[in-house]
Amino acid sequence: MARIVIASAAEESREKLSQLLVSSGFTVFRCCASGSELRRTINECEDGIVVLMGVLPDCKPDELHWDYGDRIQILLIARPLVLESCETPEIFRLPLPLSSQALIGAVQMLSQLHQMRLPKRAGAEKETVDQAKQLLMKQHGITEPEAYRALQQYAMNHGIKMADYAAQILRASRETDQ
Repeated sequence: MARIVIASAAEESREKLSQLLVSSGFTVFRCCASGSELRRTINECEDGIVVLMGVLPDCKPDELHWDYGDRIQILLIARPLVLESCETPEIFRLPLPLSSQALIGAVQMLSQLHQMRLPKRAGAEKETVDQAKQLLMKQHGITEPEAYRALQQYAMNHGIKMADYAAQILRASRETDQ
């Protein structure tokens, strides 16, 4: 299931959105009060759905999409004037006032879109990546998202599949153990 991040400058909005989504069966990864906190969270969780209530002073929805659009789905909930100022067509918009059913339906749809965008790894490739992540976590004392991001970054920077890089790590580890 997609990681859901809620972002709003208003604490009450964050709490209400979180309670509604959790009571509807979703898991909320984190709630953020600022754009900088939101960006750190996206970097940590790597992908998912961002539910943005209004506009954060230090984070415009269009800029967020330009920076992370390949990794996240954005749901912008705001007054019609704010929604109209958003130029990126890929940002899903819901006008205020908002019904609970509209919010749940939008998050369900974005969750399905998110799942369709994720690369599908075969069982063996997934197991290889998982083993390499575990090895990196153990050797370097990092979290699972940090290990995944390290694998992903290296693979992207060197133009190879993440599963191939993970296999290289596991081979090198076995060779040094011998």
